[in-house]
Amino acid sequence: MNRSFSIRPVAATLVLAGSLAVAPGGVTAAGVTTGQIVSSRSGEIPVGQELDVRLQTRLDSDTAEVEDRFEASTVVDLMQGDSVVVPAGSTVRGIVRDVDRASRTDRTGELTLSFDEIVVNGRSYPIRANAVDVLKSEGLKGETGKIAAGAGVGAIVGGILGGMKGALTGILIGAGGTIAATEGNDVELDPGTIIRIRLDEPVYVN
Repeated sequence: MNRSFSIRPVAATLVLAGSLAVAPGGVTAAGVTTGQIVSSRSGEIPVGQELDVRLQTRLDSDTAEVEDRFEASTVVDLMQGDSVVVPAGSTVRGIVRDVDRASRTDRTGELTLSFDEIVVNGRSYPIRANAVDVLKSEGLKGETGKIAAGAGVGAIVGGILGGMKGALTGILIGAGGTIAATEGNDVELDPGTIIRIRLDEPVYVN
């Protein structure tokens, strides 16, 4: 397949302070935080909004099949002003649209993912979104130095288990949500991997 790929090294960090987990979100290449909605319409998540989601299901181009379903969860609260529109830990569901396995003749493994559903406070909303970055999580250990005295593990809410270290090595991102491995490998995305997704159409959350 002839696709154009680019590497987007983006780093972000969750900050835990006081008795609550304060999660400001990552900063995109355009300088917009993934934790803040820029829209004048209440409850609207606009086209182009990016969200960081933590993969719950292992994805591997060597074993995945087209139409396989998978789940992820939002890493930080998505805010509109002072209001939480999408709480951290909200479920995001996706589907494998295409798979290319690594081989001797076609040396690069590829996965094309799309995201079609988000569950907010128990209510499901259809979405259209694609992957634009794959980030490596620091995990809980990487955040221990940022937890203020008295916060404790109990302050980490919504399934947040650490911040992002930056772009995952050995991964290229192509158009349409295609994730390709480098050096003739298959794409391997373990649970806990953070995928940055971008909405292709607006979502209105009550």
